[in-house]
This record gives sequence, C-alpha cells and structure tokens, in this order.
Amino acid sequence: MTSNEPLQPEDRVSTGLSGLDEVLDGLRIGDNVVWRVSDLEDYRRFVLPFLDAAADANRQIIYLRFGEHPPIIEQHPAVRTIEIDALGGFESFTSRVWHLIEQHGRGAFYVCDSLSELLNAWATDAMVGNFFRVVCPFLYELDTVAWFALHPDRHSRRTLDRIRETTQVMIDIHRHGDNVQIHPIKAWRRQSPTMFLPHREHDSRFQPITDSSEATRLQASLELEHLHRQPLLDYWDRLFQEASRALSEQDENRIADLQEQVLRVLISRDPQILELARRYLSLEDLLGIRSRMVGSGYIGGKATGMLIARNILLKEAPQLWQQHLEPHDSSYLGTDAYYAFLVHNGLWPAIMRQRSEAGYLTEAQALREGIAAGRFPDEIRTELERLLDHYGQYPILVRSSSLQEDGFGNAFAGKYESVFLINQGAPEQRLAALENAIRQVYASSMSEDALHYRKQRGLDQREEPMALLIQRVNGRFHGRYYLPDAAGVGVSRNTFAWDSTMDPQAGMVRLVMGLGTRAVDRIEGDHACVMALDQPTRQPFRNQDESYRYSQHLVDLLDLQDGTLDTRPLSQLLESTADLPMEHLAEVDRAATTRAEQIGLKSPVWRLTFRPLVQKGAFIARLSSLLQTLETGYRHPVDVEFTLHLDEQGDPSFNLVQCRPLATVGESGPVSIPDYLPDDKLLFRTDGHFMGGNINLTIQRVIRVDASIYAGLNTSQRYEVARLVGEQVRSTNIPTLLIGPGRWGTGSPELGVPVRFSDIAGVAALVEVSEKAGQMVPDLSYGSHFFQDLVETGIAYAALFPENSCCQYVPEHLGDTSASQSETPSPTAAVRVHDVTHRPLQLRGDIVRQQLVCYFTE
Repeated sequence: MTSNEPLQPEDRVSTGLSGLDEVLDGLRIGDNVVWRVSDLEDYRRFVLPFLDAAADANRQIIYLRFGEHPPIIEQHPAVRTIEIDALGGFESFTSRVWHLIEQHGRGAFYVCDSLSELLNAWATDAMVGNFFRVVCPFLYELDTVAWFALHPDRHSRRTLDRIRETTQVMIDIHRHGDNVQIHPIKAWRRQSPTMFLPHREHDSRFQPITDSSEATRLQASLELEHLHRQPLLDYWDRLFQEASRALSEQDENRIADLQEQVLRVLISRDPQILELARRYLSLEDLLGIRSRMVGSGYIGGKATGMLIARNILLKEAPQLWQQHLEPHDSSYLGTDAYYAFLVHNGLWPAIMRQRSEAGYLTEAQALREGIAAGRFPDEIRTELERLLDHYGQYPILVRSSSLQEDGFGNAFAGKYESVFLINQGAPEQRLAALENAIRQVYASSMSEDALHYRKQRGLDQREEPMALLIQRVNGRFHGRYYLPDAAGVGVSRNTFAWDSTMDPQAGMVRLVMGLGTRAVDRIEGDHACVMALDQPTRQPFRNQDESYRYSQHLVDLLDLQDGTLDTRPLSQLLESTADLPMEHLAEVDRAATTRAEQIGLKSPVWRLTFRPLVQKGAFIARLSSLLQTLETGYRHPVDVEFTLHLDEQGDPSFNLVQCRPLATVGESGPVSIPDYLPDDKLLFRTDGHFMGGNINLTIQRVIRVDASIYAGLNTSQRYEVARLVGEQVRSTNIPTLLIGPGRWGTGSPELGVPVRFSDIAGVAALVEVSEKAGQMVPDLSYGSHFFQDLVETGIAYAALFPENSCCQYVPEHLGDTSASQSETPSPTAAVRVHDVTHRPLQLRGDIVRQQLVCYFTE
C-alpha cells in the first residue's frame, strides 16, 4: 500500500484504548509501534488492551519472549508465546525471529519484550538498532502490527535515531507518581495540530497539554529527573569505561569480573579460546585492543591468536622476547561492523535466503555481488579515515579474522581473502582502496570453497561474522619495492619428518625471502626452504645442484610504483636493488657466477638457501624457543606465521603475524605393520614421505588418475579430469583413496591435477605419485593451505617416488577397469575408479618407524 492510496476501514487497527486511538488516529496495518519507557509496567499497561482488541478481531497474536525481565504477558487465551534465546548472538537471534515471522505469514500481530534486554546478551548497542532495521521492514511487508518496548537511557543516540527512522510509530511514556503522560514522537502518514504534544491521561482520555507554560514546566521536571541518570552512552562504551575505572582504582575483584565480561564480548565464546585468553590477556590488554578498534563486537580468531601468542612469549620468556619480538601495530574491524554493513546495504533478506538449505550455494553469488557493490555507514568510514591517518603511507595488510577462524580444529586456512594495500596516494584514494579491500574480504566469506568447508565441518548453520585484522606490513622500502627481509611458517610438531633420525617434536619451518605469501601458499615452479629445526642443514635433496634447483627463485613484494602485490625473479630484483641482505640469507653459486661473468652478466649469482642465517646466528635457537613456548602456552601444537627483521649483523627479530592450533591427524598409538606381505597383495610401500602421524585406515574404493593418459591431454581436458574426479569423490561416502600424478590442487595442470580442495574433501587418503610421464613430481609443501586442509580434515597424505629403492608402487594390482588402455586419450579414460569393497585395502603408517604400507586384505 502506498501513501497515495485511500485508507480503507480494514487497514485501521485499534490500540484497545479509544482515547489513544483518537490521539494517534488509530494504528495502521504494517505499523511497528515502539514504546520508550522507564518502567516496563507502563508498557504492559498499554499492551493488555491491545491484546483484547486484537483477540476480538480474531487476529493471530504471537508474544516473542526473549528478555530476562518478568513476562509482559503472563497468560492470555489468544496469545501464543514463543521463547527465543538471544545469547547465541545477533545472527542466530535475528535469523530465528526472521523465520518465525516468515512462518506465521501475513496479518499476524506481535508483542515483543524490551529491546533493551538484547544488550544483556550482545553488549553492543549498535546491533540492537541493526536488529530493528532488519525485522521492522519485514514485518511491514507482511501486513503485521508489532509492539516493542525499550529503555531509552540504555541506548546511544545513534541507535535511538535509527530505530525512530525505521519504525512507523514511536511513543514516549513519562510517569510522575500516578500521573502518566504519553508523548507521540512519530506517527507515520498521519497528522493533527496536537498529535505530537505531550498528552496527560484522565479518565481513559488523553488530553494534549496545549499550554506552553505547562509544557515548559513538564520538560524542566523531566530534565531534572534525567540529570542524575547515567548519560546516553553506548552499553559497550560503558563496559570499557567501568574497566578503565576499575584498573585506575586497582579494584582486584572488580577487575577479575570485568575481564571475564569483556572477554566474552570482545574475544570469543569458545571455551578453549576463553581459557587461553584468561591466562594471557589482562584487562589492561583488552582495553588496549579496544583503543585500536573500529566498531564493536568480536575481533575474530586470527587477531585473537596473534595477540595471545605475543603475550605468551612476553610472559613466559620475557628476557628473550622483550628484545627480539617486534612491537605489533595492528587494528581491528569488529564483527558488528560486518553486520552493520550488511544491514546498511539491505542485504539481510539475501543472507536469509543463503542460509536456507536450498539457497546455501545458489544464493552465494548474488550475495557476493551485493557485498562488492555495498557502501559503508558514515560512522565506519570516519573511523577508517582515522585508521589510515595512523598508518601514514606504510603498506598495510587487510586480513580476514572471522569468529571461527584459527580456533581449535577450524583454521579456515586460505578460505578467506587477505589483501595487501600499498597505501599510497591522496587520502581519498587510500580510503577507497581500503574500502575495496574490506569488501573483498567480506565477499570471500561467501566463496564456494569457504561454504563447502563450513558445510563439510558442520559449521554451515553457525554464526560466522567477519572481523578484520589490519596490520602494518613489516618490512623496508627498497626504492620502488617494499618487502620484509624474510618470512616463514613454523610448526611446533614436524609430522613430516623425512628421515628417521629427525625428532618430530623439534618442529619445522618453511622459509622465504620477501613477503610470507610464498611460505603459506603452494607456489608452482618455485620452492620455499623447508627445514627440520633439529637438523636444519639436512635437506631432502641428493646433491647441491638439486638443492639449488628446488630453492626459491621468485620473490613476492609490493611494487609501490604499480601499486600491486607482485612477484619478481630474484636476479631481476638484485639488478635494481642494492641493499638487500643477501649475505645473511643466501649463498653464492660459484659455478653459475663464473658462467655469468664469462658472458657479461651481473654477478655474483645468489641462491636462497638461508644457510648463513642458520649457521651464523641465533635464528634456529630463537624459532625453536618461540614454537616450544607457544606450544606449552597453548597446551597444543601450534602453527605460526612470522616475518624477520635483520640488523646489520644479520641478527633476527621476529614479528609474529599469526598463530593457531596446529591441526594434526590424531595420534592413535603404535600401528602394527605386517613384516611380510606377498607381492600380489601390495599396492604401495614407502619409507617416509607421508604426513599426519599414525595411520590405520580401511579403504573400499580407489580413484586413480592414469599418468600415461593424463600426460597426453591438453589443458582444458586436464581441468575436465579435475571435474570428473570431484564428481566421483562426491558420488559416495565410502572410504576412498585418491591417487594421482604430481601435485593435487595445483594451479598448473602440467604439474598435476588442478582440483580444488572442496572437490576432494571427502576422501580418506591422498597420494601424489612422481611420474616420468609429463615430469609430474609431488610437492612436499608442508605449511601450505592445501596441506592444512588435509590434516584438518583428517586426510592421510603420502608422496610416492617409485624410482627410489625405498618405495614400491604396483597400480596393476588394482585390476582392470572399464576403460581400455588402447583408447584415444580422453578425460574419462584417465579417471580410473576401482571398487575394492569385497577385497578392502588397509593403509597403515607408523610415524616413529617412518613406514607406510597399503595392501589388500581378504
């Protein structure tokens, strides 16, 4: 119904009080009515006549009960009471209310508890306003009438303004003893000369106060009454104000109580994370986090992990880390800013469609597009401008930090975006770039890979708001380029010890020069330096030439001139940049240097082996200490990302970028491996080159990509192979072993099968085979996102090198398939599916003996 249509009698609704109907010219179908009160008894007093009138009109009436206050409606024969738990957070509560409104359909009437009660559950006042902005238009659209109450003194002016802007009717109730006055503040699409005056109740009538002197005295008395009340501050701000006061007064009991309150609204709801945070994040630390925050709500898992890890080091080993741990310079965009962005851009209906079973994947693209086109609320933009003022023109990194990210068991490794910003140019350009980066990270929460990951782990219906961690990029300016000296991923447990003399508890590092992106991601055609920390100079290569070949040749950096994250060959970078710390990171390849000099090329030729860093300094000792201290603090193996800052002597300081619990395949105790197996029962055996700890799996199906056929396919056909593999994996839930040439999950089809992890997430074990056909070689990329997915999901991994004496591989024992070897190479022919249900395979691995075997059982 538009405002130009004539009002029909059936569009009118009574408040149940004829005098109040006169004041408001009645209610309208679609009205949301907000009562601002200081005492809920006044709200209840007006609710009861409304219920009786609605019942007489045979209306369906629902009471939404979510407050801790006494019920507004005790018992009423025409009312259905539905209790809703608000403690689950904004999204789960709002979604539940949305679905209830949807379920009851058109024309239902609603009475709700006080909106102010939601503060007890959410702490963040802005979300109360966002909740109302979501449900009020939906109620209006379905021709309902809904009543709400709130205590105005408990909300910020911004929240009150947004509720007023959204609702159709708003009424203030003032009480002076037995004297009750109502003051209509808003009544959409109706008007009278006295409608918006205060009205005094007398004999069920409401008389407007038309005498200006009397109105002035009334206003003065109200102001005097409010003088001694707490000022209009956001509940969130009041909590931190109390925390600051308790610290200044050294009130230990109050400090402990407030620390717990703040942890639960700022850090996490997860019991394991909370237990860790209680030990290592003081109330003073929490106030420091708040001071660096844009918006309110949680800072998310990635930010929490980084901050807790830093405090573990500084508390447990202060002598070392006060000197060698670089100060962090991070800011946080709270989860409430994410929800505010969605609500501000009218995206909540799309969120509700996407949360349904049918729309989980189908609605995601439209939602991503809506996020990408969205605008930020003015108050968020103002804060982002101040944040950029703080960082000046240093490059910054905008990182996802969702509520569930980097927790115990759910790392979400590589599922959400991180965006580097060179942060150059005029302030308005830098702000636009920052807003684009935030939108990009927000949209990544709806990526297909992330959605599959959440669904597969049973997280698809859990609240997953996106916070952001914004960090100054650690590094130096080198002319047009900006990069750190080195970066890496360290793990406190080496579950991929390729030699039986290595101690898994010593840990491992994956190290690169430049930005740490190459240490985290699987980079095709280039290699990070992987070191076991107890034997850092021991490499899984046969000679020095092979060591050089499988070293890092490309460097990730920020190009300030082009304004991009870029990759440069090390040789090219050295030609234009003279002040890189090569003597601390690399060795001179003397043979290559001689050849370069003979043909007039620039020399020396450097190879990034990191041996000087390992052999001449304290890097290994400090990293080992860092990892073991963090594992002790977490009471769980950890996975950390860091950058290195080297002084003139090459002495390293660490900047801790990220820390999370390391996901590992469960330690199941000793595994029995048969001493003897008949040749006809063996599928493969290898010494080393498998990951995840002890393995004991029964396999009922094998999907194998035939390397001899795959090598003859073109690029598009190889992508078709990846699609067919995904179809086969998803076609059944029986335990499946996946075997393929080279690298699974590669972005370069010539190096392996370019599946996405979501395509193969259902397999029990994954095998990469070194195949001469096409030169496809497994990539032992410990620390990569693909690896993290494998171990999180409990997928066993092995790399087979049949050309080595320590490995046997007999694919012929899988038997014939429907595809003929004589067929013309095709994607279908390349994908072999073997049902071994009646002759299952047993996959067993012993991490101590470094033996893995896969054999047939009867």
